[in-house]
Amino acid sequence: MLFSLIDLLFNKFLILLSNLWMYLQLIFRGVKFDKLPSFNGRAYVKRGRNNTILIGSNCAFLSRSASNLIGINRPCIISSVGDNGSALIIGNNCGFSGTVIGCFNRITIGNNVKCGANTLITDSDWHPEDPRSSPTKPIIIEDNVWLGVNVIVLKGVTIGKNSVIGAGSVVTKSIPPNMIAAGNPCKVIKEIRE
Repeated sequence: MLFSLIDLLFNKFLILLSNLWMYLQLIFRGVKFDKLPSFNGRAYVKRGRNNTILIGSNCAFLSRSASNLIGINRPCIISSVGDNGSALIIGNNCGFSGTVIGCFNRITIGNNVKCGANTLITDSDWHPEDPRSSPTKPIIIEDNVWLGVNVIVLKGVTIGKNSVIGAGSVVTKSIPPNMIAAGNPCKVIKEIRE
């Protein structure tokens, strides 16, 4: 019992420390937010000088390996790279667990989006100087979407509202609203009916 109490207090202290550090990092990096997001562990933030990162209210970023019971193998990384006016917009009430978001162009994430452990969202091939790369394309993830553990969302994709993407999927094409989709490449499995 004593060990559990000490563990609980230590975890609360770590969360407080990571929140203080991250708030300073967001402010100094010019990230805009409606209400300060919560952090469990240190996330990494990078914003190009002319780029925008906007985080809505009540968002949570879990970066410590034990902060999600399914296990996180990396910290959250939030980046709007280059210096080209790119925009990364995150809605309200979103949750991220070891999620990497790499924005070269435009990524829009709606409200109430859940990103499972170790998800990746990127609108670029990450090597723009390589002639084999194709241009960046925006990503839109609409409201109430749930991305399962280890999902990868690639450039040019729109995921419609209320859709669920199964664990380990690679989303290369748009998914309509109200669908369950999974696989590599990700395909619609069935419609979600109320």
